[in-house]
Amino acid sequence: MINENRVLNEANSLFTQRKFDKALFLYSLLISNFPNNEEYPIYALLCDISIEDENKAIALFDYFFLLKKDDPKEAISYIKNVINAYDGDIEKMMDLLKELNLTTVNQLDAINYEDFQLLIKQRGSFKVAFEDIMFSTKVAIEKKEDFYDFVTKLIDNGFNNMAYNYLEGFQDYFFQDKEIVKLYKRLEEKQNETKHKQ
Repeated sequence: MINENRVLNEANSLFTQRKFDKALFLYSLLISNFPNNEEYPIYALLCDISIEDENKAIALFDYFFLLKKDDPKEAISYIKNVINAYDGDIEKMMDLLKELNLTTVNQLDAINYEDFQLLIKQRGSFKVAFEDIMFSTKVAIEKKEDFYDFVTKLIDNGFNNMAYNYLEGFQDYFFQDKEIVKLYKRLEEKQNETKHKQ
C-alpha cells in the first residue's frame, strides 16, 4: 500500500515546480489506489490543462487549495464546473471566474503595484484583492521593495505556489539577492507548516 499523504505532497510539489508529467504519474497512482477520492482526478485534470496553459493550471491549483481549506466538497464541485467550462468554452470559464469576484477589476493584462495597493484598501484585505485579479490580471512590479512586499504577502496569505512562481520568474533579475534567499526560506517554512496541518 502506498503512503497516501507522502505521494500527494510529492505530486503537489512536482506540480508547483511545473513538472506536470511527473506529477500526473503520481496523481494517477493515487487515483488507482484510492478510486473513491474525488480530489485526485481534479489534480490530474489540472495537469491536462497545463499542456495548453501552464499559468491557468497553476492559478486553478492555488485556488483549489484555498477553497479546499474552507469546504472540500464545495471546492471540488466548483473546480469541476470551471474545468468543464474550460474543456468546451473559454468564454463560459471566464464568466464563471468573474462570478466569483464580487467586483470585477477592469480586465487589464497588468495592474501596477500602487493601483493594486489601492485595491487592497478597497477590498479590505490582500487575500480578497488578489483573488479578484488572480485569473485575469498580472501585478506589474518595477521596484525591488514592492516585489519583496508582494511576495511576502502572497506567502502570508497562503498563495504559496503563486509566490514560488513569482520568485522563479524573477530569479534572473535578483540573482543571489539576500532578500530573495530569505523569501525562499520563508516559503519553505510556510509549506512545511501546511504539510504538518494536513
